Amino acid sequence: MKLLAVPPEAVPPACVPPDDVALALSVVVPLYDEEDNVLPLAAQVQAALAASPWPWQLILVDDGSRDRTAARIRDAVAASPERVAGVILRRRFGQTAAMQAGIDAARGSVIATMDGDLQNDPHDIPRMVQRLLDEDLDLLVGWRRARKDGFWLRRLPSVLANRLIVAVTRLPLHDYGCSLKIYRAAVLREVRLYGEMHRFIPTWMATVTAPERIREEEVSHFPRLHGKSKYGLSRTFKVLLDLLAAVFFVHFRASPGHFFGRIGLACAFPGMLALAMLAWAKLVEGEAIANRPLLLFALLLVVIGVQFICTGILTEMLARTYFEAGTARTYLVRDTLGTLGAIEGAQGAVQLAGRARVDGAGPQAGPGRPDGPGEQGGWPATEGA
Repeated sequence: MKLLAVPPEAVPPACVPPDDVALALSVVVPLYDEEDNVLPLAAQVQAALAASPWPWQLILVDDGSRDRTAARIRDAVAASPERVAGVILRRRFGQTAAMQAGIDAARGSVIATMDGDLQNDPHDIPRMVQRLLDEDLDLLVGWRRARKDGFWLRRLPSVLANRLIVAVTRLPLHDYGCSLKIYRAAVLREVRLYGEMHRFIPTWMATVTAPERIREEEVSHFPRLHGKSKYGLSRTFKVLLDLLAAVFFVHFRASPGHFFGRIGLACAFPGMLALAMLAWAKLVEGEAIANRPLLLFALLLVVIGVQFICTGILTEMLARTYFEAGTARTYLVRDTLGTLGAIEGAQGAVQLAGRARVDGAGPQAGPGRPDGPGEQGGWPATEGA
């Protein structure tokens, strides 16, 4: 069967095999103003993974730091170019975008993410990777059970936020905010991270895999020695807004009309009931209703309800267009059995395109992707300024 040549840019990123080896590990670390932590972090990761049975690489992502973080990343890459790669973003895009840039640059079939403040322990990574493989999980979340942060500004808000997230999403995890996570790359690449989604990665992962394949494990946590924390009480409002967006996309992504329709009916039904009572009082009992506040309130409820219902209809039309345009799927296939026959040729073309992307110049630079990725020993080693 003759295979057609497929340009790399025509292949969706989720279809590209991450590497040729059975298992390779990519450790992604987003950094912002962490100049004093970069070199110690690189040394700790290399020490922790020195005896790793899998090929691995550390990818350091500079999120537009204002200090010498980018220079320290270049030093780390120069000291160990076969193990350490760098991605330098043009400006600060936020932790979520920096994490996505590192994920796009990663070639491992397993991806680990962690913070760059030296509060996570890289020695936890081999154990967590092994559990991910042994239990056939898609995501293993770190649980900082003994946190070394301040109680009022860090631990208490985190506990309250975690309980709220669990109550709303019904995904029982103790520490959504822990950046130390281990992912199966093929599943993670089905999710694109935007905005501040890094706080709800387990929730977004639950949209592409079964919740039973998401677990947690206790990890070590250390106090911050260098630099300043980038989080405070101000993140509480962001968490609430992001939680609403996460719930909407998780439960109503394919049927947004149900979300807005429920709100519309919850407003319109009491309003219509109140109007019916007022109509009875006016037409049957002969009472005056023009001066009753209930009349204005009931009309307002009906108008709001109709607006929400119309919004639901419009979102349903947009969702239909989105899915039917072929840019998204309403299902994801974990595995296939037997011979696919006519699909084999298309799969071969995708394999060739994926291999060309891994061995060639890489994908075009774009939002969420590092600028100008290079290759070194089959791994990207970007050092753009």
